Amino acid sequence: MGVIAGIARLAAAAFLGCALPAAAGAQSAEEPSAKPEMTQSCPGLVAGDRPRAMPVALKLAALKPDQVRLIFIGHATFLIESPQGVRIATDYNDYTRPPATPDIATMNHAHETHYTDHPDPAIKYVLRGWGEDPEHPAVYDLKYGDVRVRNVPTNIRDSFGGTERYGNSVFIFEIANLCIVHLGHLHHMLTQQQLDDIGHPDVVMAPVDGEYTLDIDGMMQVLTALKAPLVIPMHFFGWVMLNRFLDRARERWTVEQSELPSTIVSKTTLPESPKVLVLWGH
Repeated sequence: MGVIAGIARLAAAAFLGCALPAAAGAQSAEEPSAKPEMTQSCPGLVAGDRPRAMPVALKLAALKPDQVRLIFIGHATFLIESPQGVRIATDYNDYTRPPATPDIATMNHAHETHYTDHPDPAIKYVLRGWGEDPEHPAVYDLKYGDVRVRNVPTNIRDSFGGTERYGNSVFIFEIANLCIVHLGHLHHMLTQQQLDDIGHPDVVMAPVDGEYTLDIDGMMQVLTALKAPLVIPMHFFGWVMLNRFLDRARERWTVEQSELPSTIVSKTTLPESPKVLVLWGH
């Protein structure tokens, strides 16, 4: 643990060195008065245990204008970096946090490992994926720097086995002409309307545990419907859960296992045929 903590501290220092200047103060994002044009595709597209923290790569080179860096922090948390240095943390929580403060944090509240009531006050925009009640779901269309963030509300199972309408969100990040989709703590199949609202993703971050979120059969159907060239698994608890998904994925797609927790993606380097990329050498 001491080695990992040391690596994380060094990574944080390296990452902060290329960060944007801090804003004067934090604020919560306001919901727009009208629903954004979610039916439009992203522009120019082709079509039980608490999580363990994972150290990020030490050397972070500057990004080209068409590149996006994705760093798997652990559980359902990724750190996404845009060409202009805007940082986004997905499913930001109290247990698995990136080593550098993000500019934007998205959250879901199916479990406490996907949100926090006490986000870092230095975060400029905190986007909670649930609204005040089912009649007022969270709706975002945030533009900051070279990033656009929007969401598609989804339902979750409540603690009594019922359904909480619009309790979570699928978040969509439009950066560098890429459409990057984080499925969050997805509990059900996506409707055609939800698929249309998401658009045509280039990268999908998918929960693959098959138990706490959508089962493996359902997740395979969702990923097949989304048709993303690149799928990055998340929200798995050890080799058994991960391999159960990978075995199914290999029936349809190429599977690659990285030795690093990060990858750089661009429109020109997306795989020609669908690929599953497992980060951090799992």
